[in-house]
Amino acid sequence: MSDLAPLARFDGLIASGLQDVTDDPAALDSSGFWAVCADFEGRTVCARFSDVRKEAVPPPVPGAWRGPATGDWDSSLDRDAYTAGVRRIREHIAAGDVYQANLCRVLSAPLPDAGADVDALTSLLARGNPAPYAGTIRLPGHGVEVATASPELFLRRDGRIVESGPIKGTGRTENDLLAKDHAENVMIVDLVRNDLGRVCATGSVSVPDLCVVEKHPGLVHLVSTVRGRLADGAGWPELFAAAFPPGSVTGAPKSSALRIIAELERAPRGPYCGAVGWVDADRGTASLAVGIRTFWIDRTGPAPLLRFGTGAGITWGSDPEREWDETELKASRLLAVASGAHPQTGRTAI
Repeated sequence: MSDLAPLARFDGLIASGLQDVTDDPAALDSSGFWAVCADFEGRTVCARFSDVRKEAVPPPVPGAWRGPATGDWDSSLDRDAYTAGVRRIREHIAAGDVYQANLCRVLSAPLPDAGADVDALTSLLARGNPAPYAGTIRLPGHGVEVATASPELFLRRDGRIVESGPIKGTGRTENDLLAKDHAENVMIVDLVRNDLGRVCATGSVSVPDLCVVEKHPGLVHLVSTVRGRLADGAGWPELFAAAFPPGSVTGAPKSSALRIIAELERAPRGPYCGAVGWVDADRGTASLAVGIRTFWIDRTGPAPLLRFGTGAGITWGSDPEREWDETELKASRLLAVASGAHPQTGRTAI
């Protein structure tokens, strides 16, 4: 177990001075500044910190992070298993079981440095793959060492206003995006509207943006915005119950997609496809990312492993090989950054 002090980094802030930790999201409606990490399978860790101050992510320090080589990663689903899974989802779609389902795989590699500090990886990610919802939570005593370069908003709150920003549709350039990507995005927007509608005031849920093209390092996404006003009496427990796990990384209908995910995937997703972010209970504000483009250190075995997840949304129009290639595209840059090699130059990032 790492003996590094607990901390969290989000939105140009650093939080330290751990006060308490709970798995009860009702605590997020109390007081203080909280870091939140919710695994896809439902385990939630909420950590309240006493000291929150402005601090930019520091530049990488030479030698502070030693990551796996890019060829050291194992995948929970290899190419054959993944493409077979895509074909199986298409069979479910043909049978009317589901309209869309996300199929994901978890990559794992041994860490060369048993005392690795996930905050040092944060510095590399900030330089090599900047992201709008990047963040870090380091709680080694509670099994949470996570660094995310997420481009996707799960939940933002400002008082009673709640907003989600589902991503569906990925390509190297805008010209790579297909009609299938737009249809997939609209399906998930409908799902997120339904999720938020369960806890928002009647008539308050809207879609201010639909299928906007956003550029990110090495790829583009289609992004939509769904917004609503929480109903009286609804707080964080009700919001999590309605919206988690995020619709963009499950499928539609969500209940059917979750059953298919359990059937086809061979490893728990953990923080990947869960939620990572912060809640300021005093100000009534929050920003939780969907835990994609996310690394976490797993110390449960005899030697520490670095894990990373990647996946794709599968519809009737999916081509199995193209979907595999999408998972590779999403992972390639991030794995290069974590190895210490900058993907654009091939030189060390430090």
